[in-house]
Amino acid sequence: MQQGPHIVVIGGGTGLSVLLRGLKEYTSNITAIVSVGDDGGSSGRIREQFDMVPVGDVRNCIVALSDREDLMEQIFDYRFERGEGLDGHSLGNLLLVAMSYLTGSFHDAVSDINEVLQIRGRVLPVSDVPITLKAILDDDTEIVGESCVSQADRPIVRLTIEPEDVQPPDEALEAIASAEAIVLGPGSLFTSIIPNLLVDGIVEAILQSKAMKFYVCNVMTQAGETDNFTAEDHLFSMLEHGRKGIVDYIIVNNHETLDRDILQRYAEEGAIPVKYHKDKLEQLETKVIEADLLNEQHVLRHDSARLAETIMDQMYSQNGFWNTLGWKRNYKLVKKKNYKAKKMADKKRKLSGRK
Repeated sequence: MQQGPHIVVIGGGTGLSVLLRGLKEYTSNITAIVSVGDDGGSSGRIREQFDMVPVGDVRNCIVALSDREDLMEQIFDYRFERGEGLDGHSLGNLLLVAMSYLTGSFHDAVSDINEVLQIRGRVLPVSDVPITLKAILDDDTEIVGESCVSQADRPIVRLTIEPEDVQPPDEALEAIASAEAIVLGPGSLFTSIIPNLLVDGIVEAILQSKAMKFYVCNVMTQAGETDNFTAEDHLFSMLEHGRKGIVDYIIVNNHETLDRDILQRYAEEGAIPVKYHKDKLEQLETKVIEADLLNEQHVLRHDSARLAETIMDQMYSQNGFWNTLGWKRNYKLVKKKNYKAKKMADKKRKLSGRK
C-alpha cells in the first residue's frame, strides 16, 4: 500500500535516481515518469535488436526505489563481461526485456516488476514506444539521436521528437492529475527532461494539475549539451519547449566552496558550476529556492537527502493536510535522521582536512 503525499517526478538518467533515493524516505506514494530516448550502450542495443523502448533509465529508477537498494543494485546492474550477445548487457536490462515478452508489453513488464519487488512507489515509461530526439542548432544544423544531442557542441535552438504524436500511458496522466507535487529533474536538460515535455498531453496535464511544481536545476553544466548555461538558461529552454506555468519553484544550489581538484577535473571535461541570478529567474515568474544541495565526495552532484528535504520542507510549509493526515511525525523523524547524518559527514570532512 502506497503511503504519504503523492509526488510525481519526471526525467531520466542518474539525476532522477538521486532524487528518488531521497524522496522514498518520506513517502512511498511516488510515481517516476521516465524518458525513453536513450540510444547508447546496452539500452541502445536492446532498442535496436528488440525494437522496444530503452530500458536503462527505468532500471535505475526501480533500483533507487527498492528497500534493499544495495542488493538490488548488485543484481540489476551486474554486467556480463563475455558471451556472444551478452557482453556489456546488464542483468536488469535483460530481465526487463524478458518480462516484456512474457507480459506482451514493456509497460506491463515494468508494472509487474514494480509489484513483485514491492518498491516504494512505481516507475512508468513516458511512452510505450521508443522516441528519437532531433535538435536544430544555432547554425540550422540538424542532429538526430540522444547520443548526438548530448554532444551537440553548439547551442540547441529547438528539440523535437519522433514520432511526433507519441502518447503517454493513461497512468502517467492520471498520476500528474492527482499529484500533490510534481518535480522536473534533476538531469540532462535536452536529453532527459525536455523530451518528456514533448510527449502529447504531458505539458497540458502539468498545467491543469493543482500540484506544487518544482524544477531542480543541475549543479554543473554538461559539455556539448549545456555549455556555459546559467540556471536562467536552463529554465528558459524548458519553458520554451513546454509552457509558462509548468514551474512554480526552481531549486538552485548555493554551495559555493567547491573542491579545487574536483573542479579542475570537471573543467578538463568542459563542465563548470551552474550560476544563477535570482532577479532574472523571478522575471520568468518562478519562485527561487536556494539551498546547499551538494554531495562533494568524488563527483559534484545533488545530495539525495538534502534535495528531498528541500522539496518536502516546501511542501510542508504550504500544505496543511500534513498535520491532518499524520505525516508530520514521519517528516520530522526523517529530518532528524538527515541532520545527524549531515553532522557526522561534516565532522569527517573536518577531520580529513586536518590530516
